[in-house]
Amino acid sequence: MSAAVARPGAQAALGITFLVMAVACFAVLDTAVKYVGAYVPILVAVWFRYVFQAVAVSTVMLPMRGRSLLLTRHPRFQVLRGCLLLMVSVLSFISVQYMPVGEFTAFVMTTPLVVTLLAALFLKERVAPMRWALVGGGFVGALLVFQPGGDVIGWASLLPLLMVVTYAWFQILTSQMARTEDPMTMHFYTGWVGALVATAILPLVWQTIPDTNTFALLCLVGLMGTVGHFLLILAFARAPASTLTPYLYTQIGFAMLCGWLVFNHIPGRLELTGIVLIVVCGATASWITAREHRLPVEPPEA
Repeated sequence: MSAAVARPGAQAALGITFLVMAVACFAVLDTAVKYVGAYVPILVAVWFRYVFQAVAVSTVMLPMRGRSLLLTRHPRFQVLRGCLLLMVSVLSFISVQYMPVGEFTAFVMTTPLVVTLLAALFLKERVAPMRWALVGGGFVGALLVFQPGGDVIGWASLLPLLMVVTYAWFQILTSQMARTEDPMTMHFYTGWVGALVATAILPLVWQTIPDTNTFALLCLVGLMGTVGHFLLILAFARAPASTLTPYLYTQIGFAMLCGWLVFNHIPGRLELTGIVLIVVCGATASWITAREHRLPVEPPEA
């Protein structure tokens, strides 16, 4: 009796552990992208990230699932979803060059709030007053983090906003497809669509990788993205979304730690206030969404 009772709690603890490990991988990925972006074109890093995922998923899952892994009811939506996430990655990889890693991660964490806003405006979903308050609080936090008119100026200031909006549409499409599509099949197509499109563009931007350290960092980008997503799948297989969702925001802490260790950056008081607002509002909104049995917003990666 006691073992039966303890088992769900142990599984939930294991799921939380896998989730925290996954977002730690994503924080390392973001930091590596920011560092390596000074030496190679961003699209080269994007290519490494998607080729690693496509090859790894195919190597692991095709022998286990066979042709069933390829079965999908909506191939056009699979391509669209893959292109959306590729666009998110490109915008993210560029944006993180202009923002500290911790503040960038916090800004991306406004995605659940943007999903709420877009669903209300375009999908005509009813939004409770509590959700509107959370959206407003999260956006105030984003302004404190981003501080328009600060160091990020010109066209670069639009990139994080465009990235978050694109990521929100990706999440909305994912939530619709998840009703009929297998999650691993979506993961498979996402990787290969990104890899093929990035490969087609790669000759336009390719340059010789300057040294072995840069090559190792590019491999780290691909490895962290791939391992992070596998850990994410393991986490959600062991614990409900309502349990895991609040822990997604530990990625901000890991990102701030990486930013301090690698770039010696510590957020100021206004940025920290904004980050706290985003965590409180975003985590609450995500938890409510998970409790309503909707698809949780996936944690961001650069």
